[in-house]
Amino acid sequence: MATDLVVIGLGYVGLPLVQAACRSGLSVIGLDNSEKVVSGLNSGISHIDDISDTEVSELVRLGFRASTDSSVLDDAAAAVICVPTPLGSEGGPDLAYVLSATRTVSKHLTPGMLVVLESTTYPGTTDEEIRPILEEASQLKAGSDFNLAFSPERVDPGNPVYGINNTPKIVGGHTPACTERAAELYGRFVETVVRASGTREAEMAKLLENTYRQVNIGLVNELVQFCHRLDIDLWNVIDIAKTKPFGFQAFYPGPGVGGHCIPIDPMYLSFNVRARLGAPSLFIETAQAVNNGMPAYVARRAQDLLNTVGKPMKNSRVLIIGVTYKPDIADQRESPAEPLALQLAEMGASLTYFDPFVDAWDVHGLNVGRQTDLNEALTTCDIALLIQNHSTLDLELIANHAPLILDTRGKLDGPNVERL
Repeated sequence: MATDLVVIGLGYVGLPLVQAACRSGLSVIGLDNSEKVVSGLNSGISHIDDISDTEVSELVRLGFRASTDSSVLDDAAAAVICVPTPLGSEGGPDLAYVLSATRTVSKHLTPGMLVVLESTTYPGTTDEEIRPILEEASQLKAGSDFNLAFSPERVDPGNPVYGINNTPKIVGGHTPACTERAAELYGRFVETVVRASGTREAEMAKLLENTYRQVNIGLVNELVQFCHRLDIDLWNVIDIAKTKPFGFQAFYPGPGVGGHCIPIDPMYLSFNVRARLGAPSLFIETAQAVNNGMPAYVARRAQDLLNTVGKPMKNSRVLIIGVTYKPDIADQRESPAEPLALQLAEMGASLTYFDPFVDAWDVHGLNVGRQTDLNEALTTCDIALLIQNHSTLDLELIANHAPLILDTRGKLDGPNVERL
């Protein structure tokens, strides 16, 4: 019996895709090279924030199974690649996982099969890197013998409103027929499918989405530094500016950017432009530099705030509140809290952290003790830094009990509070 879909890579992108497809009635198998992940999922145990153990058990009841055996691809109607694309040493995407997954698929490719890449990468990857591997190994031709497409993932961990089903899905095929084949697959469990002109346009759309965010966040992060020196409340400026019903979208400053998308994806585009055109991506690279500099700026602001009460940073007890890259999840990928902690440690601070989602925080071997009692942590520190505003945090308690607070999220008010 043929399998409707094999999802390769069962992480933050692949597993939600599995869930949506299974719930729509598709037969789904997950392929991953981690024995721990595979055995856990088959036993009803989740390894990501967005999907609970109960939900994984539901998937198993619906017929889902995970495997490390690539032979599950032999009778698959479609294979979707959802593996990581970390930043390489030269600034471009490291395609090692993508190319490995593609070679695996190529050994099991059959006529009529659909292959979709969802992993974020630079424009041209699907046509120039994926297609040749598949065609050479199988002696089949994309667009006539099998279907090939790119569909950028739009997973937003922790988002209570938008998931796989109700987030519009972009698909761009090697040929128009490939696009329609991919649209038919995703249309079985996604409400809206958006057809791109081709694979390059679909690849570029993902980079545009996150570059747009990176550049605008970089803008307000630069402005917040100027406004502090000019004694202007940027938080108020943004609040009044966003009353304009057209031509403006509010972005907010913060301690930096985190997650896989904003700090990494735009660099794929920058790398590709430099490699192909020999030109710099001025906006992208400037925004990246500003955002990367924010942890050091936050550390300096904390030092200045301590100086107002006659305390040096050296040996001061600094409490970092919230160390994940976004609210209400445990995901710490590229969190600005990490370079901030390293900066503070270099300045001689004694560090602890409070985060209800993170039981242990490893910062390149740096010893950062975990606080479990927020009230006690606040009353025993010299300064608290609000880095991530989880919805479970008692903001009034934080504002009233810390001797000094640097609020990088613009959420607190009080005599001891200074906003970024």
